[in-house]
Amino acid sequence: MSRIGVLGAGAWGTALAISLARRGGHSVVLWSFLPELAEEMKRTGVNSLFLPGHTVPPDVLVTSDLAVAVKAADIVLCVTPSEHMRGVLGQIAPLLTSKQIVVSATKGLEETSLLRMSQVIASVLKNPCGVLSGPSFAAEVAAGMPTAIVAAGTPPVAQAIQQACSSPTLRIYTNEDMTGVELGGALKNVIALAAGVAHGLEMGNNAAAALITRGIAEITRLAVACGGHRQTLAGLSGVGDLVLTCTGSLSRNRMVGIELAKGRKLAEILEEMNGKVAEGVLSTAAALGLAARYGVEMPITEQMDAVLHRGKSPKEAIHELMTRPGKYE
Repeated sequence: MSRIGVLGAGAWGTALAISLARRGGHSVVLWSFLPELAEEMKRTGVNSLFLPGHTVPPDVLVTSDLAVAVKAADIVLCVTPSEHMRGVLGQIAPLLTSKQIVVSATKGLEETSLLRMSQVIASVLKNPCGVLSGPSFAAEVAAGMPTAIVAAGTPPVAQAIQQACSSPTLRIYTNEDMTGVELGGALKNVIALAAGVAHGLEMGNNAAAALITRGIAEITRLAVACGGHRQTLAGLSGVGDLVLTCTGSLSRNRMVGIELAKGRKLAEILEEMNGKVAEGVLSTAAALGLAARYGVEMPITEQMDAVLHRGKSPKEAIHELMTRPGKYE
């Protein structure tokens, strides 16, 4: 029996812990930053704050002690928000042995450094590192609905993640392109914000299709410039994740875009989310930083940044996208 530590008891971390426990064959530990949430899950078996309606199996050890979560774990799944990843890694660094595999399941970029999460891990730890990403709403994974995602890393690392996490309801493919997989997962959140704006403005299905299609073109340009592979973005962690996040009603990023279209302020929207994270809000600025570094054009991302951070009207942003000079596809 292997041991897996899941760091982060948000919706996705909790769903992964439930899936791993349902699969069997593992000792699963779920770490919560909030001691009161850990105590609630121990007492009731439910994460009422981030994943209500889904029971955490009693054989999942829930803790607010990082040492307990990572001790003797064969795989450490990091599911913390991108802005807290470096801090959590710094805390676990002295607790790890060199053979433990550390996996990022966070879809975001570090805003200050523009680093992908695997790069943040590599800058803090010397452990083998991998990535888990793809189209996956936490509630559906927790409910045992069929889901397919991607484990990226060197072949031994990706295969170890695949073998540990795959189940009859969670199918995991492997990929060596961590750059493409991570950027697909992070940047789709930005396009989902725009898709939410279009939906909130009742612009129709044509507009949604245009945003998704031009969005994947934008994401692919940047990913390839950063060293990713074009074909990766045509797969689960690119097109797959983008379609889900831009169209699904469970998408937090899409929901933020819908609320922005109503004329609401970003700070007000985020406050009402009660600690839930819309990674696209932070990833937008980081994506533009990478685009500037590599000389990549990202018009949708530019307009979303203006709406999020510079008070631009969502209607004006869509109008400017539609009236840009003609291009060759």
